[in-house]
Amino acid sequence: MSGRRQGRLAGRVAVVTGAGDGIGAAVARAYVAEGARVVVAELSEQHGRAVAAEVDGLYVRTDVSDKAQVHAMVDAAVSTYGSIDVLVNNAWGHIPYSRVEDKTDDTVDRAFAVGFRGPLWAMQAAFPHMKSRGWGRVVNMCSLNGVNAHIGSMEYNTAKEALRTLTRTAAREWAPTGVVVNAMCPGAKSSAFRRAMAEHPELEAAADAGNPMGRIGDPLADIAPVAVFLAGDDCRYLTGNTLFVDGGAHINGVAWQPDLP
Repeated sequence: MSGRRQGRLAGRVAVVTGAGDGIGAAVARAYVAEGARVVVAELSEQHGRAVAAEVDGLYVRTDVSDKAQVHAMVDAAVSTYGSIDVLVNNAWGHIPYSRVEDKTDDTVDRAFAVGFRGPLWAMQAAFPHMKSRGWGRVVNMCSLNGVNAHIGSMEYNTAKEALRTLTRTAAREWAPTGVVVNAMCPGAKSSAFRRAMAEHPELEAAADAGNPMGRIGDPLADIAPVAVFLAGDDCRYLTGNTLFVDGGAHINGVAWQPDLP
């Protein structure tokens, strides 16, 4: 990209985990369009480098289940751009759909490492930098899977609900510092959604039909603009909240009934 527009995030530095694809990539693109500098924290080097090149950002290979790599991600943002103003905890992996009684310890441990401990480590590492400037934004990507208790994804559901509790607790503790912390539960045809639909193709039409707006959202057009709001000055008095960016799907629940053995 040539030049950088003066937008709502001009002068801000944002770290977005899982930014190589799907919602994370959409958020990175939207932040740069609003003037931010973005660190693309992504496990896949191919995807991460491609997005970083597109948005003129910094790619940092990051496995968020590794504490040292999470700390290195934050350090890279500060050493390259001078600060970290916005942290978006978005990274996730594959969900192996199966019943509660069939979940393994390894599967549950991996879910909490990626979905809870990784965001916690990132928040702990970023907070001192934000506090010292008296300004910071944390956006934690949570899920309707946990709110509505979708079947087949217990480890994902519980990790994401743990992250929502962390969001509220940090928001309460950090409120006097100028750092606000909020969660989003997005409903979008992300890469993870499309992988799930590939395994259970009978569900996509039902998911669209079950949404009050008649469709599952688009990561860039529907989800990223809300992430921009949560990262900006207009969010100064909003903290500890969960924003359901889902076309109203949380109102009546979502049709989600994979055929599990």
